[in-house]
Amino acid sequence: MVMETNYFTDRGMKPNGNAAEFAADIHKLIAKVVLLEDFTLAEIVLLGQYMPVFDADAGTSIITEGDPGDFMVVVIRGLVDVTRLDRAGQPSRIAVVHEGYALGEMSMLDGEPRFSSCIALEPTCFAVLSRSTLAELIRIQPAIGAKILVKLVHILSQRLRNTSMKLVALADKESESSLVVPI
Repeated sequence: MVMETNYFTDRGMKPNGNAAEFAADIHKLIAKVVLLEDFTLAEIVLLGQYMPVFDADAGTSIITEGDPGDFMVVVIRGLVDVTRLDRAGQPSRIAVVHEGYALGEMSMLDGEPRFSSCIALEPTCFAVLSRSTLAELIRIQPAIGAKILVKLVHILSQRLRNTSMKLVALADKESESSLVVPI
């Protein structure tokens, strides 16, 4: 957890305890927190003991595209802009996310560089779950570790399905326009 703490504090974010202290707030958001929607308050408190919490001011880069990453964050309060650099090197918005949203789970699981940047649009509070912490949870709290893994797989599967549908629609649109033969 020291590595994650340094990552965030070196970027100007302030430690704010652990997620167990925010369990009631997180539980109130349960309808918005897909990752934790099947968790009881007691399970959130237990999981929260393993997740440090940080506060980021507006404009702070929580995750930077291309950086190595072995953690994900869950937004407890605030609004985060998710962007990716386009071909011209300009940030292009992918999404704006609110409390309850998980960010960075792909890199946490596969160890690949960050796909996008996540910048706080307003003061934002978030909890951090690292790959090493998840491995520890699987070892010492297997039911909770397995629950998280299943939810992460479900979330990633939904995102892949949505992306695939967008690609198919785009391909269909391009093939329709290529069928038009000039006279």
